[in-house]
Amino acid sequence: MKDIENQDDLQFLVEDFYKLLLQDEKISYIFTEVVKIKLEEHLPILVTFWSQVLFGTGGYTNNLTQIHLEVNQKEYLSPELFKIWLAHFYTAVDQNFIGIHSEKIKTNALNIATVMQIKIAQEKSK
Repeated sequence: MKDIENQDDLQFLVEDFYKLLLQDEKISYIFTEVVKIKLEEHLPILVTFWSQVLFGTGGYTNNLTQIHLEVNQKEYLSPELFKIWLAHFYTAVDQNFIGIHSEKIKTNALNIATVMQIKIAQEKSK
């Protein structure tokens, strides 16, 4: 196996990750019923996001926190959902890649999930 090295690798990763997510009925409804994502539009945005995180390429201009807070207003994004999300993300990375960027992307995913849960809890307590 090799490390995540470029946008093609990130494209492969997010496609594999979403296959796992959408096969899991415990979380897939968030994407298919609540948000109703269009994968052909969503996946390139994720590639841009992760490319910015890993390689500093820039280009991601959305407010990640606000997006998740808006989803949470429609359907509670519980800690359990974040655990499922992280487990699938780690699986997609670990089954396909190994190396510094692979570890960095998992650490960043954990950080993002943690921050999102804190922000959701803060909103809930208002």
